[in-house]
Amino acid sequence: MSDNNGRSALYKLDPGQSRFQVRAFAGGMFSALGHNPTLAIHGFGGEVRFVREALEASSLQMKIRPDSLSVVNDVSDKDRREMERAMQQEVLEIAKYPAISFESSRISGSASGGDRYQVDITGNLSLHGVTRSQLVRAYIGLNGERLHAYGEFTLRQTDFKIKLVSVAGGALKLKDELKFSFDIVAVRTDQ
Repeated sequence: MSDNNGRSALYKLDPGQSRFQVRAFAGGMFSALGHNPTLAIHGFGGEVRFVREALEASSLQMKIRPDSLSVVNDVSDKDRREMERAMQQEVLEIAKYPAISFESSRISGSASGGDRYQVDITGNLSLHGVTRSQLVRAYIGLNGERLHAYGEFTLRQTDFKIKLVSVAGGALKLKDELKFSFDIVAVRTDQ
């Protein structure tokens, strides 16, 4: 946030105080028998430059380690290991694509009372060797030296040349759309 002189403030993302998840949805003939896997994203970092009086001058940079994703569903250890192996090796191909990044290119929004803001963040998402524009709507609150942002967004795996996972001869497969939810805390670092 800006300080008393109207300057911008820099915040560092704090994964230890944050929650960032992605949910996939089962499809196919036997989808009622399958799970809708939810994955926690643990390894991420980045920074937010927030300018209270000029939101369009704000920015976000974020990097994610795809090897940090873990299944949080209530499944057996064997199923969890197999789902994580398939996700890392076959879907995300982490040996070939070891990082995911997002860098804002445009931020717009408005204050919604007090130290609360609603913002639309458009940026370049680089995933699986493909970079595409991605829109993320976030609700931001400021509390002392902390910035708190939460929201949801979706993306299609095929837009990033990710092959859709299927088992049982295609009778059970994951749908193309993934739903991300985030509740992220960032701590001010420029004081």
